[in-house]
Amino acid sequence: MFLWPVRVYYEDTDSGGVVYYANYLKFMERARTEWLRSHGYEQDELAEGEGVIFAVRALHIEYLRPARFNDLLLVSVELKEKRAASLRFLQQISRTGGSAPPGTNPSPGDVLCTGDVRLACLDASTLRPRRVPGQIMTEIVCDN
Repeated sequence: MFLWPVRVYYEDTDSGGVVYYANYLKFMERARTEWLRSHGYEQDELAEGEGVIFAVRALHIEYLRPARFNDLLLVSVELKEKRAASLRFLQQISRTGGSAPPGTNPSPGDVLCTGDVRLACLDASTLRPRRVPGQIMTEIVCDN
């Protein structure tokens, strides 16, 4: 399992200091990008060199608890399935500590959000599905 830390900034929140729902998707996207980078792959280099890009094809997200301004979060990335032209990830965002408004009583380790994300591998020029490059398929391992 890959873990990526995130701090909630004021720009991530609504007027009540709660993280805006779409920003959880941004946090997950950043963590997947860093997961890929940790395996030695940069998305711009994959597009230029291999001619592939990855795009979200399907997503199921569950919002369980709110994150708030200045919270420290941890975003997990687990590769659960590899197919010829797609990858499926389970992701989770949890609170690791940090400050939150008085009276909110956040607990470190609270799971705030979960996501099940399927990425399609696309040809960078035609945006049509294509196989995940063989080297990537052999180097990345599913978490079970």
